[in-house]
Amino acid sequence: MRYELKAIRGKEGLAALIVDAGDRNDAIDQVQAQGYQVITVQARDTWAGMSGRFYRFPLVQFSQELLALLEAGLPLLEAIETLAEREQRPGLRKMLAQIKAKLYEGQPLSHALQQFPDQFPSLYIATVRASERTGALPEALARYIVYQSQMDAVRRQVVSSSIYPVLLVCVGGLVALFLMLYVVPRFSRIYADMGGHPPLLSRLLMQWGQLMGEHSLLVAGGVLGAAALLTYLGSRPAFRHWLEQLLWRLPKIGERLYIYQLARFYRSLGMLLRGGMPVVTALQMSADLLQYSLRGQLAKALASIREGQPISLAMETHLLTTPVALRMLRVGERTGQMGDMMERIAAFYEEETARWVERFTKLFEPLLMVFIGGLIGLIVLLMYFPIFELAGAIQ
Repeated sequence: MRYELKAIRGKEGLAALIVDAGDRNDAIDQVQAQGYQVITVQARDTWAGMSGRFYRFPLVQFSQELLALLEAGLPLLEAIETLAEREQRPGLRKMLAQIKAKLYEGQPLSHALQQFPDQFPSLYIATVRASERTGALPEALARYIVYQSQMDAVRRQVVSSSIYPVLLVCVGGLVALFLMLYVVPRFSRIYADMGGHPPLLSRLLMQWGQLMGEHSLLVAGGVLGAAALLTYLGSRPAFRHWLEQLLWRLPKIGERLYIYQLARFYRSLGMLLRGGMPVVTALQMSADLLQYSLRGQLAKALASIREGQPISLAMETHLLTTPVALRMLRVGERTGQMGDMMERIAAFYEEETARWVERFTKLFEPLLMVFIGGLIGLIVLLMYFPIFELAGAIQ
């Protein structure tokens, strides 16, 4: 794991240091050993490979390899040793060595993984801890791999559906900017030499184009600055939280975000329940997957469940389910298969979300193309309209 630290040593002033370390404390120890006093520590959430490129910690790959070794009959400790020996990335090798050392001390795997919260999320650790009670670690790893693969599939579909509209907006914006910065100012000079009185909209367009052409560097710098600002704001949690709140207030978008949140919540909850986790503990572990406003409703539902209310009633009362999901929860309570039923609810929600994304993109992309094409066409039409009038006068 790569960490960025800000530290000070003597009279040298503030220094920014980057180190490869197994965890946060290891990074601090390395810097303090050089005589620095650490001020801040920030994880970059990347792993350095032999080629010098950077990678996110491959949690799913790690789980798949560990599962394959366990299913081949290797004990857990020997499987971790095997993974550590074949690993080429220094940071990851060091982390696996530390996990192995904890296992040698007799500590369970879940406790060893807890030392690395940046790499192993609490949901993963809870899944492993639940499997340690039943001795079914391979089954728990297989469930997590399926869970993460399904969540990644939904995320990939949303991302892939948004690529074309984003490219369309960028290309259309660049074309419109080129027309206003390069083409329109030249047309305005031609019309100024010709004299005459072009229509009002054409005059306004020419004036704007001439103004932008005279300050082209300022306009280009403003566009680049706005792009850099948006990129920076997109990396800030506070801005993402504000944007998320804004999207939640939109009628249709907010409804779909709510459904997607429930899909993640029920998927995680079902995985934990199938692994043997108690209901209350599983609900607490899955709370972080919900949007902030929904966590308060989950806390109220948890209090009701502790008082003895059925899960389906508590979820319905506190708006954490839909009519279809409510019926499936009641079936799960009658049959005692709550884990399986919650995963079916998640699958239903995910399919519904996928269908909505597909329908939305099929409708939104043509509308976006019409809007951008109309905007560019309007600029071109206003540029050529005085020529059309001049041709008509000559005839």
